[in-house]
Amino acid sequence: MGLVFLLFLLIPYLSLSSEAKSPTTDQLTPNYYAKSCPRFHDIIRGVVVDKQIAHSTTAAATLRLFFHDCMVDGCDGSVLISSNPFNKAERDADINLSLPGDSFDLIVKAKTALELECPATVSCSDILAVATRDLVTMVGGPFYNINLGRKDGFTSNAAKVKYHLAQPTTPIDKIISMFEEKGLDVADLVALMGSHTIGFSHCKEFSARLYHYSKNADTDPTFHPKYAEGLKKLCANYTKDPTMSAFNDVMTPNKFDNMYYLNLQRGLGLLATDQVMASDKRTKPYVDLFAANQTAFFEAFARAMQKVSVYGIKTGNQGEVRRRCDAFNSIST
Repeated sequence: MGLVFLLFLLIPYLSLSSEAKSPTTDQLTPNYYAKSCPRFHDIIRGVVVDKQIAHSTTAAATLRLFFHDCMVDGCDGSVLISSNPFNKAERDADINLSLPGDSFDLIVKAKTALELECPATVSCSDILAVATRDLVTMVGGPFYNINLGRKDGFTSNAAKVKYHLAQPTTPIDKIISMFEEKGLDVADLVALMGSHTIGFSHCKEFSARLYHYSKNADTDPTFHPKYAEGLKKLCANYTKDPTMSAFNDVMTPNKFDNMYYLNLQRGLGLLATDQVMASDKRTKPYVDLFAANQTAFFEAFARAMQKVSVYGIKTGNQGEVRRRCDAFNSIST
């Protein structure tokens, strides 16, 4: 890990970019816990390091958890809530059932440590935002500033999820529209999709590209032939074993870099929603830019993550600081 790990330890002292402001985000500040919980960053960083070293998929898992939280009614920790007899929560929506347990476990561990240090002070949504940033940095990605002071939301409804998160087969027009509704442009979309430079996807999510693709082709012709052949062998028994999966980035699966975009140019995109960006006239220029220039990708990714991190946030009496991240403080909520 070497240099990347050393830089990760220095992230509280770096400042590479700034967040856009709005009337709501003006209530956030990078020093929100400076007096109420001075060791906030140190505690999160310690939990993050231990978890990522023990389970190398934690970074990708937490990045996905963060995105699935923020895109549905904003960054308010609603995806962390467990269902109960009165409410089916977001985490039990079909698309969220594959969210890895390591990401939830990380937030539980961080919240427990922070409650021991400074009880009833740090929100679960702030923990998720900072842990995600720290993990991205730890695996080689860019550092970006996170303003703090989010409150945890009062609602979590599984029925809302499908309207805000794209499926692997969602058309690119619909995906662009979904992002634009949240103030994210095409450049943001392509940069955020670059998070697929780490992590994996289950075979069922791309099997339609491998088997019986169309009347004229058994396999999606945008696949590199040898890559498709390898995936078919890997996923041969996926209907019997739904846990079978493949790395999103076949070349550097555990490193946050721009290889994802180079893969798209070579027909090595795993999901249909990945590969289409290399040919669509709106997204292709950004794919080509990020493939040629990793710095441009990192800068665009940092900006986009900052925009996502303040989408739909709750402040003041719009939310609460949960005692447990998986449950509202009041049963009436």
